[in-house]
Amino acid sequence: MPVIRLQELVERLPSGDEVEVVGTDPGVLSDIPSWCRVNGHHVLETVERGDEILIMVKVGEAPSA
Repeated sequence: MPVIRLQELVERLPSGDEVEVVGTDPGVLSDIPSWCRVNGHHVLETVERGDEILIMVKVGEAPSA
């Protein structure tokens, strides 16, 4: 679910904006970076704090139509 929510948010943001994703499922540690690689976004930072995982994502260029 975090990837789907991130995708919906990123579609409305301009390139260069940064988004903080907060999750508790360890799967986000692989799912979010994989999604970013496929879609041209960049993981800036990943922090594990207790049960939470924080991932900073920089929005990349929108694909050309």
